[in-house]
Amino acid sequence: MSFMQIGMPFAVFSLGLAVAQAGKGGGQVRPPAVAGKFYPESASILKLAIEQFMQDAIPAQAKEPLAIVVPHAGYIYSGQICADGYNQVANQPYDAVIILGTNHTTAGLRKIALYPGDGFRTPLGTVPVDGEIVSALLDASPDCVADAAPHVREHSIEVQLPFIQLLFPKATIVPAIACEADAALVTRFGAALAGVLKGRRALIVASSDLSHYPSATDAELVDNETLATIPSLDPAALHAAIRTQMARRIRGLDTCACGEAPIMAAMAAAKAMGATGGRVVSYANSGDLPIGERERVVGYGAVVLGSGLAPVKEAVSDLSATGKPLTPEDKRMLLALARETISRYLTTQMVPLPRGFSPAAREQRGVFVTLKKHGNLRGCIGRMIPDRPLAILVGMMAIQAAFEDPRFRPVTLEEVPKIEIEISVLTPMKQVSGPGEIEVGRDGVLLQKGRASAVFLPQVAPEQGWGRDEMLCNLCQKAGLQENAWQEEGACFSTFQAEVFGEADDNKHSSG
Repeated sequence: MSFMQIGMPFAVFSLGLAVAQAGKGGGQVRPPAVAGKFYPESASILKLAIEQFMQDAIPAQAKEPLAIVVPHAGYIYSGQICADGYNQVANQPYDAVIILGTNHTTAGLRKIALYPGDGFRTPLGTVPVDGEIVSALLDASPDCVADAAPHVREHSIEVQLPFIQLLFPKATIVPAIACEADAALVTRFGAALAGVLKGRRALIVASSDLSHYPSATDAELVDNETLATIPSLDPAALHAAIRTQMARRIRGLDTCACGEAPIMAAMAAAKAMGATGGRVVSYANSGDLPIGERERVVGYGAVVLGSGLAPVKEAVSDLSATGKPLTPEDKRMLLALARETISRYLTTQMVPLPRGFSPAAREQRGVFVTLKKHGNLRGCIGRMIPDRPLAILVGMMAIQAAFEDPRFRPVTLEEVPKIEIEISVLTPMKQVSGPGEIEVGRDGVLLQKGRASAVFLPQVAPEQGWGRDEMLCNLCQKAGLQENAWQEEGACFSTFQAEVFGEADDNKHSSG
């Protein structure tokens, strides 16, 4: 199973060199450089993926939005946060979108590089560059330069285009790559941009991911500080906040925002256009996705800037534990998440971002996800160690049960309607002194002997009609041991219980 890039150095893709093509006006049309890598190459799949993200997006919070900050990682990681940002402006009649991209590819760039060609092409077609605005910016700002080279392999602008093409099909674009996180430079540029856009229905998009490569816990703290500063519309304040965070020398933290300069430029331009503040719309990091790891993450945030908005910091994701039991609604939502995760990956190569769950569903709990087809086991994968919030782990185990259980071929799209899903939420593991402490039907069992181990969920033995000894013999065979190895010295046993719930009312238990 392969997933699209989140911007980490260990997930590197060869982007190749995009070759510009002649446009209708004789200028260059930049072809897509990261289609099939950061977002789907198929136009129909790409369109469906964006539509699904938009359906799940956070409602608009600003009446007169002027700018948004959105991420630019692979859609499978940052697409939902990106959609949250675009949903803040989706109903506005923009005729031009200025995209402030990040410089990932061109060393030595000290100015704002405007693309001088005719357009950018994606699988959804070609979106035209607004040559009039480009020319006006070149005349108005000595900080701007017409330079196509930094755009050739740059993904931070390209990944914004499919959203713009679907939401604003008649809009032109102004692709601009900002490199220098200099408050004086971006303030000058912001004033020039505001002057050029006067009388135009224009949106500014700042393309930036947040922290790179700390742990998920550290990322949430660092990114919260960065996001809290953006609604101030003060580029110098953002720059100072980022420098303060970097000075803490947090383990793994390479940057607080790879698009610091684009964000600063958007803040300055929005303020010059009449913005009074902003709102943090949403936040997540790659560890919040069922395909991400929490030891090394990239952060993503959506912010809207505009008039009539006080500089308010909205709360980011809260994953604190409370010890509350799962409610019937929690269970329904977790089952729906497991199904949607499997379906969406098969149809769009994406996965949903788990959110909107109660504190009980955000506790760190071990869990198994079991798939059955016509009453027969079709996949079962779980994690005993509760190393992440339950809702995230349910999505992760659903993906693994559907596509990575070595006993079965991967689930196909045609099978999904026939699959029944069951979730087993585990209590903490407890080591017991021997088999005599194991109660069949109540206890799940983990057997360990040397390097071999295997586990059965509590419902397995009753479903199979096994007594304790027969269950332990089968558990030994599952671990690759002789069936009586559980009676030998060195065999260790741990028990746990499970809260089991499934989609089918008449299917309360299933085997694992």
